[in-house]
Amino acid sequence: MKQTTDIHRHSLEALIHIICWGLFFAFPLFFVQRTNGTIDWDAFLHHSLFPASSFFIFYLNYFIFIPYILFHGHTKRFLLANFIVIICMTFCLRYLNNLLSPPPPDFNRPLPPQFIFYLRDMSGLIFSTGLSVAIRMSIRWNKAEAERREAVKSRTEAELKNLRNQMNPHFLLNTLNNIYALIAFDTEKAQQAVQELSKLLRYVLYDNQQMFVPLIKEIDFIKNYIELMRIRVSPQVSIETSFDIKPNSQTPIAPLIFISLIENAFKHGISPTEPSFIRIAITETEEQICCNIRNSNHPKTRTDKSGSGIGLEQVSKRLELIYPGNYQWKQNLSADGKEYISSIHINLHHSH
Repeated sequence: MKQTTDIHRHSLEALIHIICWGLFFAFPLFFVQRTNGTIDWDAFLHHSLFPASSFFIFYLNYFIFIPYILFHGHTKRFLLANFIVIICMTFCLRYLNNLLSPPPPDFNRPLPPQFIFYLRDMSGLIFSTGLSVAIRMSIRWNKAEAERREAVKSRTEAELKNLRNQMNPHFLLNTLNNIYALIAFDTEKAQQAVQELSKLLRYVLYDNQQMFVPLIKEIDFIKNYIELMRIRVSPQVSIETSFDIKPNSQTPIAPLIFISLIENAFKHGISPTEPSFIRIAITETEEQICCNIRNSNHPKTRTDKSGSGIGLEQVSKRLELIYPGNYQWKQNLSADGKEYISSIHINLHHSH
C-alpha cells in the first residue's frame, strides 16, 4: 500500500514539474512571432537561454547539491558550490547572448550598462536555486512528518497491544476467581460457569486482537459475561440490563472497553448480607455510544483477591489512546455513599 502511494506521489510530482517547465520554456514564444504569424526560431533560441540555465541550476541543486551536500549538513560547501556555478553561468549567459544577438551595426541608441544584465541573470539563477531548495525542503519536511505520524501510530498500536495483553490475563484471573468461589458451594453451577467462560475466552483471545469490533459483538460478549456472573450471585441481587442499540449494529468499538467497569460493579456492588443491585445500560445514537452503570456500593477490603486493581487504569489508558478528546468518563458516589455511578460516553464522528 505504501509503495503504491509513493508511486502515485512521484508520478504527480513529475507531472507538476513537466507542466511548470513546459510553460516556462513556452513563454518566449509570445515574443518571437513574426508579423506573418511564423516563429523566429533564432530569436526563440536566444530567449530560451535563460530558461535553460534556470532549468540546469534548478535540477543541479534538486538532484545533487541539496541531497548530497546541504542535507548532509555542509551548508558552507553548498553555498560555495552554488556561488561558483552561478558566477560561471552568468558569464556564459552574457557571452552566448552577445554571440547570438549582437546589437545591429546601425543601432545608435546607447545600451544599458553591462552590469545590469549580469545582475538580472544572476538574480534569476539565485531565484531558481532558492526555489529548488524550498521545494526539496518542503518534500523532506512532509516525509519527516509522515514518518513521525507513522512512528506515533506504531507506538500507539504497540501500547494498545500491550494493554490488551495485560487485560486478557487480568480478565481471566477475575473470572477464574469467581468460578473458584462457586466450586466451594455449588459444583453444578461451577461446571455451567466453565462452559460460559469458554464462550468468553473465544472472544477475548481472538476478537480482542483487533483495533475495533462491531458493537453487536461487544454487546453479545457483555451479555455472556453478565450471564456468567448471574450464576455466582444469589437471587436476592437485582441485576437489570438495557441494551438500546441498532439491530445487528456494525458500529466499530474498541473491544473490552466497558468490561472493566462492569467487573468493578460486580466486585463492589454485591454484598452477601445487604440488599444489592446492579443496573447496566448501553445505548447507541448517531453521535455517541454510552455505557451507564449504577450499583450499590459495598467496597471490598484490601485482602479481597477478586481483582488486581489494574482494570480501571487500563480503561483510562485505552480511552486516551483510542479516543483522545472524544470521550467523557464520569465516576460518582452518591451523597449517602450507598450508590456508585460510572459512565462512558464515546463520540462516534471523530473516534477513529
